[in-house]
Amino acid sequence: MEIRAFRGWRYCVEAGGDISAVLAPPFDTLSDQDKRELLARSERNIVAVDLPHVPPIEAGPEEAYRQAAQRLNQWKSSGVLCQEQRPALYAYQQSFRWGGRSRTRRAMLCGVRITPLGQAVIPHERIFAGPTADRLKLTQHTKTQLSPIFGFFHDLGGQAMDLLFAAAGQPVARGQLRDVPGTLWAVTEQGVINEIASLLRDVPVFIADGHHRYTTALSYRDGLRQAGRLDDAHEANFALFALVARDDPGLVVLPTHRIVRGLRDSFTVERLIARCPQFTWQRCSVEDADLTNSEAFLRRYGRGAMAFIDRNPAEVWIVRLTDPAAMAKAAPDQQEIWRQLDVAVLHKIIIDAALEPWRTKDLFIEYTPEGPAVLAACNSGRAQLGICLQATPLEAVEAIARAGASMPNKSTYFYPKPATGMVLKGLE
Repeated sequence: MEIRAFRGWRYCVEAGGDISAVLAPPFDTLSDQDKRELLARSERNIVAVDLPHVPPIEAGPEEAYRQAAQRLNQWKSSGVLCQEQRPALYAYQQSFRWGGRSRTRRAMLCGVRITPLGQAVIPHERIFAGPTADRLKLTQHTKTQLSPIFGFFHDLGGQAMDLLFAAAGQPVARGQLRDVPGTLWAVTEQGVINEIASLLRDVPVFIADGHHRYTTALSYRDGLRQAGRLDDAHEANFALFALVARDDPGLVVLPTHRIVRGLRDSFTVERLIARCPQFTWQRCSVEDADLTNSEAFLRRYGRGAMAFIDRNPAEVWIVRLTDPAAMAKAAPDQQEIWRQLDVAVLHKIIIDAALEPWRTKDLFIEYTPEGPAVLAACNSGRAQLGICLQATPLEAVEAIARAGASMPNKSTYFYPKPATGMVLKGLE
């Protein structure tokens, strides 16, 4: 990949100042209620620009994007946002706890030259037209990349990240988002920038989160090229990335659990069991089902073990596929590594097939990395079925990406998410 430093736009604070009140999670993780809560903390929260239309699953009214751009431009002209004086690579560190351990994760915020997917930038998810249409409208109006694409890469011996963080001096900003403190440094020394760029020139990046942001950047660039408004040095040739080394101990992948509602009232897990002879079903007491760390709990039952939770009062079954030929029959067009994914097994055999007698037009699946939230939804009767999974191994994500295949929807939850608002990348 070809990386490039850029003159980022940042909230104007004293060096190392606290910008917690203006940070936001990625737009596609937020509800309308989340947006209201963020704006209650500060009317200058970046969500006021980054999420003009809720939910961002399709393009919204033109006026919403126009107002977002107007607000961003006003922040720039009034000094709420300031532009870096020199091009920089940004060192970004997040600290968090997971699995009973304190962890840190180091990232580099930079521009990555846009190329067709599968070359220097490798995806693992399918792309949908609606979310891309929303992001493209916003980019066309703001002419700014507001939220970084989260990517991981192989950093041989940690050379690139070590160089970056060794050159980081005094922090330019700090901010905490959802109990995850983050610190940002601007590295402007040209020799360091050139050396890091040289180290990464032949190294691909794998998209962890942000596939629609990347396709948006690609579409925006192509639009400028077709209009004759693009040369090779134009900022729109580069997409804003938060790059994390593949072997960073803070690169954590959580499972994405399912909360299902909208099934017919006649549904029960016991009736589902009768339609799924390819699996073993072991009843487990709710008291023994510690879903606070569902990964550790399910690992005790072996590879591929899932927890199915019935509703009100909740009952738990541990479920494992025992017929190895079942996935070959259910997904003959997929590669074997794809057929071995827990989430692929779940959707191909159970959600897409076994649940068919109880499916209605109101069927809805909610996704969460929080195991206790699944149990609570079933206990309350809000959900008819809860499913807790083990995390998809990062090795599987990379292997499927390299094979040119796509993971099933919502297969991974990389944690924590890079905060939106630490630095923005202009496109003019």
